[in-house]
Amino acid sequence: MTKPQPMHLPDLAGKTIIITGANGGQGRAEVELLLANGATVIATDLAPEPGKELAATADGLAGVLHYRCLDVASAAGWNELAHWLTAQDNGVHGLVNNAGIPHRARISDIEESDWNRVMAINLTGPMLGIQALSPLMKAGASIVNIGSSAALNAHHTVAYTASKWGLRGLTHCVATQLGPLGIRTNIVHPGYIETPMMAAAPQVMTGAQLALTPLERTGQPEEIAAVVAFLLSEAAAYVCGAEIPVDGGFTSSAGVKYMSDIIAAAAANNHPTEPASV
Repeated sequence: MTKPQPMHLPDLAGKTIIITGANGGQGRAEVELLLANGATVIATDLAPEPGKELAATADGLAGVLHYRCLDVASAAGWNELAHWLTAQDNGVHGLVNNAGIPHRARISDIEESDWNRVMAINLTGPMLGIQALSPLMKAGASIVNIGSSAALNAHHTVAYTASKWGLRGLTHCVATQLGPLGIRTNIVHPGYIETPMMAAAPQVMTGAQLALTPLERTGQPEEIAAVVAFLLSEAAAYVCGAEIPVDGGFTSSAGVKYMSDIIAAAAANNHPTEPASV
């Protein structure tokens, strides 16, 4: 698939937006799209310095890029970022809780230490970020949490799945509590997106995913970035507490696509001259 063309959302120009896990994959795509729309982006990640590709992202784009080292599981780190942002005296218009880690252990194999680490980054991290930065937000600000298709059904990855289901609950609690202040909170659920995080996935998993996905392809980071940018913009001014799957129809089909294909193939083999029943 060719790279999607950048969206034009002029109201993002000049707005300060924080993105966690920004050094690669979806995070970097989000940074690039927001910079293209003139936003001031505070890109954060664990590394002391931005990666080469992230550092070069701002070249030729209208926005301004700042990089801050941040461990999302650290309350102290978030508070330090909040103090730095306060000193910039520009407010906070958006927060994208993008940072997350996978862990593919099943319930019979998961170690408590691994469980706690996944929860700390994928669920506690967004909570700490919202807690630290929401006081710097005014009406019109937007929080976007990055969930997963694993938050909408039962994946075998027990810690990762549980953390993303928890993030759904956090999203709705925050949307309810901050909504009266004019601060919107929503969650995006990516499906199988071609990112470094998915590069280690076994080939059999990719094949199974395609068989279950109505669009019959994997997604691109830019396709997640487009939905995130929409939710940060005034175009989504009345969208609050929403859950948006960006997964090629995977969770909507709930396996029916695969079952339908099998039935159609069997019917064609049994009656090659007759059309398969719908």
